[in-house]
Amino acid sequence: MRGLTEAGPDGVRGSTQAVIAVGAALAALGLFVAACGSGGTGARDEGPAHGSAVAGSATSPSPSPSASRKYRRVDAVALLKSDPEVSEAVKRELKPCDGDKYQVDVSYGDLTGASVDDVVVNVMTCADWVGVASYVYRDEGGVFRNVFKSEDSPVYAEIDKGTLSVFRQYYEQDDPISNPSGDIVTPYTWRTGRFVPGKPTRNEYSNAADGGSQPASDN
Repeated sequence: MRGLTEAGPDGVRGSTQAVIAVGAALAALGLFVAACGSGGTGARDEGPAHGSAVAGSATSPSPSPSASRKYRRVDAVALLKSDPEVSEAVKRELKPCDGDKYQVDVSYGDLTGASVDDVVVNVMTCADWVGVASYVYRDEGGVFRNVFKSEDSPVYAEIDKGTLSVFRQYYEQDDPISNPSGDIVTPYTWRTGRFVPGKPTRNEYSNAADGGSQPASDN
């Protein structure tokens, strides 16, 4: 579309040239509008839409080849139930909360450098979403193996820029279950075939406005 907005050279153009230029521009404009209104025909079928494509198209961009190779979806509930590393107490908590929906969070990402994305699974209670247990599974030869677990409730794990962050809430005396005093966040990095904990950080919720988080005591 730049041909419709650029200024021409100085001097007088012939009337025939002007008519031809305007006609060509109008024809190009008509083809552009027709292509935009076709809803996914022509060259756009050969690949994902670019940023200049019309907004609202129903066509979703395909994942890149590298992303397709890394991501492999798992049945988290079946994985937990078949894992001997998962305690019987957690398996008893692993039940549908609403119809056939389980209170399980699943996230994928690169934590261990495996050829397939690692899987982080959090199990929570149905009533109040308290974290019961957290696990990490790593693909080894096409089979996901448990390489990390924490069953000290309340706990929750997530992927943070390639690091496994594990949140463990704590309660002071008389704290209700819905209102913990804070949490202790421990970063874990993958080294020589296992997760190694780093320096934990203590977050006191009631004192967030007075100083935020601080390193947790080693005791």
